[in-house]
Amino acid sequence: MTAALAAAKADIDGAYAWRRLLVSLLLSTIGGIGLWSVVVALPTVQAEFGVQRGTASLPYTMTMLGIAIGGIGMGRLADRFGIVRPLTIATLALAGGFILSSQVRTLWEFILVQGLVIGMAGSAATFGPLIADISHWFNRRRGIAVAICASGNYLAGTIWPPLLQAVIADHGWRTAHVDIGVICLVTMLPLILLLRRPSPIERGPAVVALSGVTGAPLASTSTGLLQTLLIIAGFACCVAMAMPQVHIVAYCADLGFGPARGAEMLSLMLGLGVVSRIASGWIADRIGGAATLLVGSALQCLTLILYLPFDGLMSLYVVSALFGLSQGGIVPSYAIIVRERFPATEAGTRVGLVIMATIVGMAVGGWLTGAIYDLTGSYQTAFLHGIAWNVVNVAIALWLWLGRTLRPAARLSVQGA
Repeated sequence: MTAALAAAKADIDGAYAWRRLLVSLLLSTIGGIGLWSVVVALPTVQAEFGVQRGTASLPYTMTMLGIAIGGIGMGRLADRFGIVRPLTIATLALAGGFILSSQVRTLWEFILVQGLVIGMAGSAATFGPLIADISHWFNRRRGIAVAICASGNYLAGTIWPPLLQAVIADHGWRTAHVDIGVICLVTMLPLILLLRRPSPIERGPAVVALSGVTGAPLASTSTGLLQTLLIIAGFACCVAMAMPQVHIVAYCADLGFGPARGAEMLSLMLGLGVVSRIASGWIADRIGGAATLLVGSALQCLTLILYLPFDGLMSLYVVSALFGLSQGGIVPSYAIIVRERFPATEAGTRVGLVIMATIVGMAVGGWLTGAIYDLTGSYQTAFLHGIAWNVVNVAIALWLWLGRTLRPAARLSVQGA
């Protein structure tokens, strides 16, 4: 063991680990602009290019897909070289992508820049890979550390939109995008320098493959099956999660309450989602990732059911608040399960795979809910559809909690052994 690695291991759960968590949260919050900027700019982009709302929504879809795919590649890069390299690439991509997007002349150019540069090469590195990295620096408080880091994208959705909307209203979306690019460059690069300390996990061929795996020895099924189940669970929970998050504004408009009320409910969901994530992290440190996933998924299913009988204004505020409190901790639970059941040296890649599934689930769930509404003329069937997917997630979480999905016996892959 090198002196640098020994020093890093000594910092686990220490003061440096908490400072690193704060820096990671700031980077996630800043880098999360790549997702929310396209949502805020949608009306003005639609008006400038003269397209329908569905076509104008394509940049958002491409951004989600870009983040989903890019998260795997950036996670693999972080597994091999550490988090600094993918974050540096992300910073340059965000800065260059936003400045480049301000110069586009067609919507399709905007879609490509948004999806490939800002999403895939940029914001993708500031969620899953950062979560995986911070998990290496905590043992006793890993759950709450992962949850705090995972709150960055929710904080980005709380902080960035009003600021961005003000700039767009005064100076236009193109000027706003240049400003974002400059802000990302001048804030993220100095923060990345604070993460240069080597990770406390060993890398390279002479590594014990199960380094960092915790929990009781398990046997029976392959790691491939466990990874597959986590991917299915991530997809299923977020198909269900997308129903209120993507359509609550339209739902309120249909009920005659107006879109402004729906926007307030969405903000309430996201704000309480941060509370939920931190609380779930605290719980996970005590009962484990699988049990926390089961609790969160069951509560999300319950609140989705409550949307069926309650459609009054105040009752929707209450149910939306309960939904935010229930669902925030689900996605971080997957990262905790990965760290409990897989080698630490694979965390970035495997967390990236599950995060990809959750993002694709959000994208597909938002679209399917709209399609079901178009077919039925009501959101009632769409809620039932979301509940069905949530039941799939609960079943997998229950399976994991009961210990039915088991990792194989320890395999050592030491060079020359």
